[in-house]
Amino acid sequence: MDVQPQSEPAAGQPAPGDGVPPVPADGHGAVLAIRDEVGKVVVGQDPVLACLLAALLVRGHVLLEGVPGVAKTLLVKVLAATLDLEVRRIQFTPDLMPSDVTGQLVLEDGRAGFRFRPGPIFTNLCLADEINRCPPKTQAALLEAMEERQVSVGGDTRALPDPFIVVATQNPIEYEGTYPLPEAQLDRFLFKVVVPYPSPEAELVVLDRHNAGLDVHDPAAAGVRRVAGAEDLARGRAAVDGITVDPNVVRYILTLVRASRDAPAVTLGVSPRGGAALLHATKAWAWLSGRGFVTPDDVKAVAKPALRHRIQVRPEAALEGVTTDRVIDGLLATVPSPR
Repeated sequence: MDVQPQSEPAAGQPAPGDGVPPVPADGHGAVLAIRDEVGKVVVGQDPVLACLLAALLVRGHVLLEGVPGVAKTLLVKVLAATLDLEVRRIQFTPDLMPSDVTGQLVLEDGRAGFRFRPGPIFTNLCLADEINRCPPKTQAALLEAMEERQVSVGGDTRALPDPFIVVATQNPIEYEGTYPLPEAQLDRFLFKVVVPYPSPEAELVVLDRHNAGLDVHDPAAAGVRRVAGAEDLARGRAAVDGITVDPNVVRYILTLVRASRDAPAVTLGVSPRGGAALLHATKAWAWLSGRGFVTPDDVKAVAKPALRHRIQVRPEAALEGVTTDRVIDGLLATVPSPR
């Protein structure tokens, strides 16, 4: 599994929220109930879902990367069905224009002026499906929205709803007809989560459910219900903001980030924005795990999804099989963690 430091949780270690008493904070039960509802349809992707929940709690955006058929889009759709929030999906294609995302000014019939028609970006949870299939000009339309949670059209700036997050998907094996995301846009994502094939046991459950008549396009028929809304997320965010981070853990994060810039196989290391993202992600992970404080293990748990898209490996090192995940493994192995 690629969303945790050693691919899967260590033996005997629960995923966030599994069998761990929650911290006394409003919204915790509602947020964790999302996991149970999603599990009625999606099986074997608990670490991926944990990253999505952590992103919701810190207003972060998520890039899901995986081969076709591993439930990337389905996971987001079912997650949306558990939330009392507005959700819109944008299918990114080569002919998609920026105005198709942000909206545009239209001339009103019988009136002398123009009216702004909001695009699908004006929502709480935006599913940007196959984001790397649209040209850079359209990809760039998301930059302002993701960073400042606003869009500028016709000289006016319009705020996006709160909460607002983008969950984007992309296929790692099809490069023909795709446009790789620029570094500036990748850095706007809190997490890049690699969605793997499910385990044999989980895949057997998937087949059994399909054999029993499960319709993945109708989450309500599978019993999925809304269990959390904007107020629950707001309470959860307030609780996450109050999570304690020891100064030694903060220095540990700083050391990891700065060491990434000096790694021999790296041409581009983690930016200061990436360090802040890692810090916020650890606080959300600790809260989901039922603790009121961050541990070094929380940093290690989210290091790969929070940093892998912020590191660029030298071409000659990539030819030798060095990947960003291997670089992060090396950093975690060599940078001493606080006790």
